[in-house]
Amino acid sequence: MTQQKTYPHHIDLAPVAHVAGTVRLPGSKSISNRTLLLAALAEGSTTIVDLLDSDDTQVMLAALRSLGIAWEQTDARTHVVHGAGGVLPVPQADLFMGNAGTAIRPLTAALAVIGGDYTLHGVARMHERPIGDLVDALNAVGAHIEYTGAPGFPPLRIGRGQLNAERMSVRGNVSSQFLTALLMAAPLMAKTGAVHIDVEGELISKPYIEITLNLMRRFGVTVEQDGWQSFTVQPGQKYRSPGVIHVEGDASSASYFLAAGAIGGGPVRVEGVGANSIQGDVRFAEALEQMGATITRGDNWIEAKSNGVLKAIDADFNHIPDAAMTIAVAALYADGTTTLRNIASWRVKETDRLAAMATELRKLGAVVEEGADYISVTPPAAIQPATIDTYDDHRMAMCFSLATIKGAAMRINDPKCVAKTFPDYFEAFAAIAK
Repeated sequence: MTQQKTYPHHIDLAPVAHVAGTVRLPGSKSISNRTLLLAALAEGSTTIVDLLDSDDTQVMLAALRSLGIAWEQTDARTHVVHGAGGVLPVPQADLFMGNAGTAIRPLTAALAVIGGDYTLHGVARMHERPIGDLVDALNAVGAHIEYTGAPGFPPLRIGRGQLNAERMSVRGNVSSQFLTALLMAAPLMAKTGAVHIDVEGELISKPYIEITLNLMRRFGVTVEQDGWQSFTVQPGQKYRSPGVIHVEGDASSASYFLAAGAIGGGPVRVEGVGANSIQGDVRFAEALEQMGATITRGDNWIEAKSNGVLKAIDADFNHIPDAAMTIAVAALYADGTTTLRNIASWRVKETDRLAAMATELRKLGAVVEEGADYISVTPPAAIQPATIDTYDDHRMAMCFSLATIKGAAMRINDPKCVAKTFPDYFEAFAAIAK
């Protein structure tokens, strides 16, 4: 077993010879926060099973309560949210959004449409993450959103506007969360006529839009699509509770354990996502297959194993930018240079992930080339022990734990940052380490 000692500021991980076992995944962050907001906006009460318990969902739950949305946790696996039917009982609130992009962006759009007197702010890094494209799209059709800090970034103040949202447009190449936010708010705007949303340029991270559209359908709203360039919400549609909704396991979190199975032999099985998942990040398993891992899929599970050295790949990861970080670490075990392309969105995540990954991979002895929207990783002859800085980014901490598998000892600084999506990550990793 890997040896772990938890300190206030770091955790030490010993080298791991082999990994095998089964991991039950926490709920998907993307599904959890979308579901919470849709349940709040819907008519009726929604029972949510297996909601992710993490910093990001706690931020959303607290915000909803501040807005007058009643909810309760009825047992360890179940929350019940009592929808307000497209209105908010509290018209004035100061909302702390932490560093949760999946919370602040859709909530900004909904609040701008409903109107009131709201302020939204977060941690320092949140105030460096762009939101200007979303604000511009909303203000262009009559919303009243002001920056109270640097233009283009939170914190924000939202007042009452006069929206005429027959046609909106938003850039698609910065964050798919901007389009998700407009889509989720569109039924609130489409009272007398259709709302058309046009995407300017390339839309990145399309699988995350598919999650949004799928969940909106579950809550009774259908969105018409013209490819990925235009979306239309017809009038007369309201969010209505589906009664009970189950949150899938987090496919991004699955990537660490599937990669562990590919690197360390396995088999490692993750439960909670499978062949029928609505999350695009399940396609991470396809990248592992390209690298030579053996992947098996069931309805609610995926398993990874391998028999030797992984193959280097050169691939476009625009569709799965979060899970792609795991490939950058798996590249340490490949037989050549692995290149991840079209990942410019890494730079506006919890940290500048392109710069952070390049810096930390070099500590392990890798040769790394970092570009505006790509990273290339050539593995060292032997992985070097290192102290890994995590930049208050949960995925940095989880990714670099993998370098202990057939690798070297790692000290992970600020391990508590995994609480953003997977508070028990290091315990789950220890359980598969042999």
